[in-house]
Amino acid sequence: MKKFKGLFLILFMTVLFVQAGQRQSLYDFLPQGYLVFEKIYGDLNDDGMDDCVLIIKGTDKSKIVHDKYRGKLDLNRRGIIVLIYKKDHYELALRNEDCFSSESEDGGAYFAPELTVNIKKENLNINYSHGRYGYWTYVFRFQDSDLKLIGYDKSINNGPIVNKEISINFLTKKKIVKENTNENSQGEDEVFHITKSKISTKELIKLSDIIDFDKLRISEE
Repeated sequence: MKKFKGLFLILFMTVLFVQAGQRQSLYDFLPQGYLVFEKIYGDLNDDGMDDCVLIIKGTDKSKIVHDKYRGKLDLNRRGIIVLIYKKDHYELALRNEDCFSSESEDGGAYFAPELTVNIKKENLNINYSHGRYGYWTYVFRFQDSDLKLIGYDKSINNGPIVNKEISINFLTKKKIVKENTNENSQGEDEVFHITKSKISTKELIKLSDIIDFDKLRISEE
């Protein structure tokens, strides 16, 4: 009986060991020469399961430089990997390795816009914040095995004062522009003139096709 229990225990441990060795790792999806900069979890395809977005970053040593004023800077660009959870494993939805600039870019007179990514209401939001100068956000939806740009929002600020807000819905093809007409505004007392119009965009932009977000131009006028 003891011998039987011993054999059973060995078999059981062997199965666990094999399963552990075969267990999928998020790092299996990393391209060579990249590391995980950030992980974001959330449901992208409305199935009640958490999918995963990896913000990745290159590790090319030649792009690590020394700036006279700012010291050591890692100028390796960042990218994104979107993984959809299927029952007990992840499947690659898209990989865009270099679409984001590094976190160490020179912002000139101010600082470079700060990138943040989140998942909300099955949408992937890519946000850029420029401190007192405002922000802009790209909203993507998982569709046809890719993520497509369905919304864009931008706020142009001067400190606490909102000078202009732009909101575009690429699904309904509607654009709303709000411009502050209160020249003496101190913040939270803006008076907005609202203009509504239609846009003529035909095809939705795919996240996998965006080469560089810094060069992505959304028609605002």
